[in-house]
Amino acid sequence: MTSRRKIELLAPARDSSTAIEAIKHGADAVYMGAASHGARAAAKNSIDEIACVVDFAHQFDAKVYVTVNTIIYDNELEDVEQLVWQLYRIGVDALIVQDMALLRMNLPPIALHASTQCDIRTPQKAEFLQAVGFSQLVLARELGLKEIEQIHKKVKVSLECFVHGALCVSYSGRCQVSEALNRRSANRGECAQVCRQVFDLEDQEGNKLLKNRHLLSLCDMNRSRSIEDMIDAGISSFKIEGRLKDVSYVRNVVAYYNKVINQVISHRPDLYRASVGESSTRFEPNPIKSFNRGFIEYFLRNRQPGNGHKMASILTPKSKGEYIGRVMASRGKWLEISTESKLNNGDGLLFVKPDGSVVGTRVNSVSIGGVSLFQPIDLQRGAEVYRNFDKKFDDNLNSAPTTRTISVDMTLRALGNKLVLTINDERGLHLAHSLKLDDEPDRAKTNQSMRQREELSRLGDTIYMARKVEVIGNLFIPASKLTQLRRETIHLLDRAHAMAYKRDRRKTEELGAIYPETLLLSTENVANRLAERFYLEHGVEQIEPAVEVTHKTDNTVVMHTRYCLRRELGACLKTTSADKFPKKLFLVTNKRRLEVLCDCNNCEMKLKLCKA
Repeated sequence: MTSRRKIELLAPARDSSTAIEAIKHGADAVYMGAASHGARAAAKNSIDEIACVVDFAHQFDAKVYVTVNTIIYDNELEDVEQLVWQLYRIGVDALIVQDMALLRMNLPPIALHASTQCDIRTPQKAEFLQAVGFSQLVLARELGLKEIEQIHKKVKVSLECFVHGALCVSYSGRCQVSEALNRRSANRGECAQVCRQVFDLEDQEGNKLLKNRHLLSLCDMNRSRSIEDMIDAGISSFKIEGRLKDVSYVRNVVAYYNKVINQVISHRPDLYRASVGESSTRFEPNPIKSFNRGFIEYFLRNRQPGNGHKMASILTPKSKGEYIGRVMASRGKWLEISTESKLNNGDGLLFVKPDGSVVGTRVNSVSIGGVSLFQPIDLQRGAEVYRNFDKKFDDNLNSAPTTRTISVDMTLRALGNKLVLTINDERGLHLAHSLKLDDEPDRAKTNQSMRQREELSRLGDTIYMARKVEVIGNLFIPASKLTQLRRETIHLLDRAHAMAYKRDRRKTEELGAIYPETLLLSTENVANRLAERFYLEHGVEQIEPAVEVTHKTDNTVVMHTRYCLRRELGACLKTTSADKFPKKLFLVTNKRRLEVLCDCNNCEMKLKLCKA
C-alpha cells in the first residue's frame, strides 16, 4: 500500500500576531523573519516574539519556519551562527536559507529548507541540495507542471512552491538591479522594487517608443484552481507570498486556500493535512477582495496565460481589485456607475481611463442615483471601474473572530472514591487522569447525564472542543469536582503534547556530492569564505564573488527572467509581429539605461545595465 502524503499550507507572517492569525485560519506552517538576515528587512521579529508563535503553533502540530535567507558577509558569520542557536532553543522547526555558509557553521541539528533564492529550476540542482542535507526545496516560481514533475521524480524530499501573491519578475536570487541602481540588494533583504517603477521604452537612438509605463511589474499569482494538478506533479507545500502584507490579507487568503486544499483532500485518501484542528471562520473568503494586481498562474501551464490576459500590470503596480463596471456619468465628486455590485461608504475605487492612465479614490457616500467621492476626479463615460477595497467585506473579515479547535473524546468513570477522566484527541494522544473524592459518589435521584456532559464540555477557554462525552448519569458528582477534573486533565493533555512534539532534524550532508557546475558566476551570490569553501569542497573550480561584495554592475547583466517584454508587448522576435519594435530595445528609469537582451532559444530575457 502506498503511504499517504502530507500536504502543507504555508503562510507568511510579518509579526507574531499575524502568524497566530494565519494558524487560526488554517495554515499548517508559517514562515517569518528573525531580527536579521531575512529577505524582507522590514519584517523583523525578536526571539521572544517567535517563541510566542512556536508555542501557539505547536499545539496544532503546525510548524514555524524562520527565514535566514539573505547572503551573509564574512564579518556576520558568527552573529548568524549565534542567531541559529537561539532559534533552535526556542523550538523553531526549520530555517529557510540561501547562503551555503550555514552548512559550514557549527549549528544545532535544525532542519534546513532551500529558499527560492537558491533558484532551483533543474533536477540536477534539486538532487544536489537534497544530497547536502536540505529537507525541503522551494522551487522557482517560473516552473511549469512538467518541470515540477521532472524534479519530483529525482528527489525524495518535500517540494515547496508559491501559489499566491506578488511575483518577482526575475528568477529569485538572480536580480541585482536594485543593488545596481540603488545600492539596495534584494539578496540582503533591501529590494527597492525597481520592477514596480515606471520606465520609458527607447530604441538605440533614444527615441521613446513607450512612456511612463510599469513594464516590469507583473500581475499577482493565483493558482488556487490548480492545487490538485500541482499535488499530482509533486508539490507538497503550498506557499503564500506576503511577509509585508497586513493581517486582513493573511486571514482572507489563508482561509481561502485552507478551504481549497480541504476540498481536494476530501476525495483523496492518499493525502492528509500536515497539522490538526478545524478552523471556523464566520466570513466567506475571497482572494479578489484582498490586494492584487490582477491574477495569473504565471508559467504553470504555458508561456502566455489565456483569456486575453497579459502577465504584467503595466498601467499600475497598485492593487487593481475586482472589475465592477464602467462610468456612465461624472460631475466633480459625483459619479454614476453601471454596475451590479453593491457599493458601500468607504469602498476604494480605481478607474482606468480610455488613455490608459489610472486614478483612484474612496467612496464618501452611496445614493440611489450614484456615489459621492472623497475628491473630484475628471472621468469620461466608459472608463473602467475596479473596487480594490470592499469596506463591508473588510469589516466582516476583521470583526468575526476565527477559532481553531482540536476535537477530543472524553469518558468519565467512577472507581470507588476516585473519578477518572480519559481523553483521546485527534493528534493521537490518549491520557487518563484521576481525582480523589472524600467519599464515594451518591446515587442520583434524577439522571445527571446532561449536566455532566455540559460541565465536561466547557472548553471555551482552551483550544479543544468536545466531540463525544461519555458520563455516569446515575451518580451525583458536584459541579466543582467535574470542573477541577476537567481543568487538570486538559492541563496534563497540553503538557503531554508539548513533550511528545517532534521536530525534524537536519539531514546528513553527503560530502561527495558534486555541484552541477564547475564555474560560479557572481549571480550565484557567494559573499563569504564559508560559502566559498562549501562549493570548492563539492567540485566547483572557480568562483566569482557576489556583486554585493565587488559592486561591479556596469555593463553587466543585472536581471535574468523568464518574462519577456517583447512577448508581453506583442513583438516576439519569433513571430511576424517582431518588427513592431526595433531589434534593440532599452528600458530607461532615472536616466539609467537597461538593455533588453532576448534569449530566444530559452525564451528568456536579460537586462544589462549600460554604463552611466
